[in-house]
Amino acid sequence: MKNGVKDLQLLERIWQAGIVGAGGAGFPTHKKLVKGVKLLLVNAAECEPLLSSDRFVMRQFSRDIISALCHIRQELEIPRVVIGTKAKYTKEIDALQQAIDERGAHIEIHRSGSYYPAGDEQILIYEVTGQTVPPGGIPLDLGIVVSNVTTVWHIHQALQGKAVTDKFITVTGAVAHPVILRVPVGTPVKDCIAAAGGATVSEYVVIKGGPMMGKKYAASQLDHLHILKCDGGLVVLEKGHYLDVFSNVPMEHIINQAKSVCIQCSYCTELCPRYLIGHRMRPHRVMRSIATGTQPTDLEDALLCCECGVCELYACPMHLSPRRVNIYVKNLLRQGGAKVRDKTVDPRHSHMREYRQIEQGRLMQRLDLLPYPRQVLEQEVYQPASVSIALRHGIGKEARPVVAVGDKVQKGQCIATVEFADVGSNIHASIDGTVTSVDGCIQILADGGKAL
Repeated sequence: MKNGVKDLQLLERIWQAGIVGAGGAGFPTHKKLVKGVKLLLVNAAECEPLLSSDRFVMRQFSRDIISALCHIRQELEIPRVVIGTKAKYTKEIDALQQAIDERGAHIEIHRSGSYYPAGDEQILIYEVTGQTVPPGGIPLDLGIVVSNVTTVWHIHQALQGKAVTDKFITVTGAVAHPVILRVPVGTPVKDCIAAAGGATVSEYVVIKGGPMMGKKYAASQLDHLHILKCDGGLVVLEKGHYLDVFSNVPMEHIINQAKSVCIQCSYCTELCPRYLIGHRMRPHRVMRSIATGTQPTDLEDALLCCECGVCELYACPMHLSPRRVNIYVKNLLRQGGAKVRDKTVDPRHSHMREYRQIEQGRLMQRLDLLPYPRQVLEQEVYQPASVSIALRHGIGKEARPVVAVGDKVQKGQCIATVEFADVGSNIHASIDGTVTSVDGCIQILADGGKAL
């Protein structure tokens, strides 16, 4: 592809390749990148403890990342590009800086401290620009687009005509061989754990994502769990681990605890990352409302919760669950059609921010994660006997299958589509093989593989 490609062609390539945000929510990238923004901010902070897939991508594909950023910048006429990462990622920064220097690119690298959640996009924007995204708003309100660093690498692949077919997954925790796996999209989670040497404990749970914001699954649920485009990690923990027990507390019990045990110390608010950049996010007020019977319509605060988990997994001295209470209230508000009305930013508490940042090591100690490696250096390629590819990978509508049972497909072939105007992503075969099902997801049996 030549440098003179028009912006629509660039976005069409991204759409055709089925790129979604690789860092979590999975928002379709062709709907996120727009012409005329003031800043493209690359999120390379690897927010969650234990995960290191993005760091691997930065080290191994630094030239590809910088090449893609130069294309995006030129075609979408973006005046400023910044890569936001942690200062301690010295090898990754050196690799990126070398690629920048070789290309003579005008791309900045911002170095932040090693705290959680440094990779929250609104926290990263505040770090880099000193600006706060308006409550209830999005980065585009400030003329900023934030894109995960692995998403940028996928854009480079798209510029070479390659679709999203593989994912880098950190598999760590209670496994024999913690590793970064390169696996086809749709690989069974069980296969990933086996490829990491298997669990080292007899009974275990799996967190898909990171320990703070990931979703927990029992071992009995893994038969129908597969890798999505937006997945970045699998954390295996012994059944009965603190995070396992804490997440299993019933909502009814959580509400009763909020009524009877909350001491209104307000630590959940004082350590809330969004509160410290000027949002009126006050979890202690939402907790108090449960005890006082305040109507949900008076609790607009809850709509601002980013669900980072700081309040319940680090701040609360009583081991309560302000996050889950916030989510409970937020859902009630949304059912009633509530929206954030007060868009003002209150910067009065931001001067305390540097003293209330949560150092990664202390967080891991609090979560009982210190026995596990903070970074996985080794990479392996794993090829499953079959894949089960979801028709939706994150935010948006399901793709429509364009293949049928019995069809032979090749890796990279489009097997389900959305329109360019849709919020959704095209889906591609991640292995060579035969389609065995298109009901709810597309299952493909690898050439030479055996049906499960």
